[in-house]
Amino acid sequence: MRFQNRKQAGRELAEQLCVRQEKGELPDPVVLALPRGGVAVAVEVARALGAPLDVLLVRKIGAPHHQEFGVGAIVGDDPPLYDAETLDLLGLSEESLASAVERERKELHRREQRYRQGRPPPALEGRTVIVVDDGLATGSTARAALRHVRRRAPGRLVLAVPVGAPESLGTLSAEADDVLCLYAPYSFSAVGQWYDDFGQLSDADVLDALYGR
Repeated sequence: MRFQNRKQAGRELAEQLCVRQEKGELPDPVVLALPRGGVAVAVEVARALGAPLDVLLVRKIGAPHHQEFGVGAIVGDDPPLYDAETLDLLGLSEESLASAVERERKELHRREQRYRQGRPPPALEGRTVIVVDDGLATGSTARAALRHVRRRAPGRLVLAVPVGAPESLGTLSAEADDVLCLYAPYSFSAVGQWYDDFGQLSDADVLDALYGR
């Protein structure tokens, strides 16, 4: 299975979520996208469910000299959440990543201000919260996002992605009440390999999705 682009992936994901909604499994839903890539997927999901769309700012902490390989993640002002096994495997310590955390925290706050434009985060208590991304590789950002949302007492917490690494999906099943993934290939190496068009989204793309600009 391959996806033409994030929009198509979002529509296919939305079809499956609509089935759950019709069964009464997703009461009072709110969709939280992980920017930037997850926004294009989440737009289709929110539209199909008739749910409000917002963003949950998460930043991956990449390994030195290989920034795309996540060893941890941060959400808001939460402490960094690391994968201890990965740190041990790479011979890294939390102290050695302090400068990376500071850099990513600064970018997270910049995006928060740009995307929110003074709006407060949506109320999540008691609601069905659907966290959406364009794919799941190591799962570090999704894990941090789910734990952050869980602390805000949602009634039900769902992770929805078009494609993901089987081992990451397995570990995240303990973090959410439901994990929906359309395709979990054993030959997974990167999210982008399962999209024909996996171009980077800009801040303007995110703002257009959120505010229709």
